[in-house]
Amino acid sequence: METLTSLFDYVLHLDKHLSFIIENYGLWCYLIFFLVIFCETGLVVTPFLPGDSLLFALGTLAASGSLKVASIFILLSVAAVAGDSANYAIGKYFGHIILRHQGKWFLKKDHIDRTHRFYEKYGAKTIVIARFVPIVRTFAPFIAGVGEMTYLKFFSYNVVGGLLWVTLFILGGYFFGNIPVVKRNFSLVIFAIIILSIMPAVIEIIREKRKTKTLSQTK
Repeated sequence: METLTSLFDYVLHLDKHLSFIIENYGLWCYLIFFLVIFCETGLVVTPFLPGDSLLFALGTLAASGSLKVASIFILLSVAAVAGDSANYAIGKYFGHIILRHQGKWFLKKDHIDRTHRFYEKYGAKTIVIARFVPIVRTFAPFIAGVGEMTYLKFFSYNVVGGLLWVTLFILGGYFFGNIPVVKRNFSLVIFAIIILSIMPAVIEIIREKRKTKTLSQTK
């Protein structure tokens, strides 16, 4: 519980924590941000890492001159695409082994099931759509690998989704993050981004539960 509280506090005060990292680690901060985005998209055991909120916050800091916007855009676009590609490879070559451990704390069965439902509804476009849905974003490339989606097809959707995701959130932070009202209420803005990001998944779960309940009542 204490770990979750610390993580929640970190995400809601990203601007302060990131400023500390930038000031104390210099150019190494770019590598740190690269690794966070890579792991958030590339490893099924780290879906809890910040994604949307981190990109927005970094865009805001770039606008203030703390970071070079071109550098973070290129680096994090590469991290996003490389992360999904690594996750696809893990799913393809080790997925059958990993799936045996569904239900463990690091691989919740409902995360897998939710991603399967996205694939059933959106098909290969899930790779693009999932970029904007936390948790599903981490598991979508893994499931694509397990299902042995053609890599060329996967990679094309991966590049489009990765570039779109990084562009929207970094530029969102760059152009709007330093507006006085946003700057004064930065924690609330980050919280709103998190809520908006998970809404599609919540709506999908509610819709699925209602559908299941309706089917059970008609039997």
